[in-house]
Amino acid sequence: MKKPKWVVQKEQDKKAQGRETVWLFGLHAVRDALMNPDRQKIRLVVTLNAHNKLSDAIDRAGITPEIVDPRRFAVPLDPGSVHQGAAMEVKPLEWGRLEDVCIGPKSPRVILLDRVTDPHNVGAILRSAEVLGASAVVGTRHHSAPETGALAKTASGALERQPYIRVRNLADAIRALQNMGYLVLGLDGEATQTIEMAVEGKRDRPVALVLGAEGPGLREKTKETVDALVRIDAAGQFGSLNVSNAAAIALYASKAPVDRA
Repeated sequence: MKKPKWVVQKEQDKKAQGRETVWLFGLHAVRDALMNPDRQKIRLVVTLNAHNKLSDAIDRAGITPEIVDPRRFAVPLDPGSVHQGAAMEVKPLEWGRLEDVCIGPKSPRVILLDRVTDPHNVGAILRSAEVLGASAVVGTRHHSAPETGALAKTASGALERQPYIRVRNLADAIRALQNMGYLVLGLDGEATQTIEMAVEGKRDRPVALVLGAEGPGLREKTKETVDALVRIDAAGQFGSLNVSNAAAIALYASKAPVDRA
């Protein structure tokens, strides 16, 4: 019997993911990847100067680097990438299923991204998520920033420690979180209630915050699926916030009470 098209596509996507590699660049991003035992490392290219700065991490990773002349740094990076003499080819990280990473602390927080495609924004969100204690950042496979060198560099090491997973369908992920007990809030500048109002009396519950791309915002399907639409409380009239700044503020505004016992 002939396989359905969706089954064939799923199998093709899985094979493609298995072949996929990423070039990380920059001293900080490469060092953190070298120090991550869960990161599958394929090829490390460094200048002598970068090798000297990374020697401890290289020894710990047990990888043999290719030391090259700075004028012949021939690796497939985008023009203008500030590699600082270090680049490493790696396999993308495997964080597991949504259910695996979103059950953790007593009152976990999760960030979901609705078509946020700029790797610099996603990298900055990962950094904020790590600092503010989010359990995971969730995007979609086809309309969110994949794991790239630019994303890793902006994340400043957080990519190696902060779960970043990409799901097939955002609405399905929202419903899965709701079934896990999450209060799912979508950020919308036109919402009538603030984040603080929505979580009042519910701060002990797990909370998922959904943010859309700058400009378009949340899709209608997303708005229909979340539990409530909320806005960031602000003084006076102002333009829209950068999505990475909005994510950091939303995480802070929704944080669970600190147990000082």
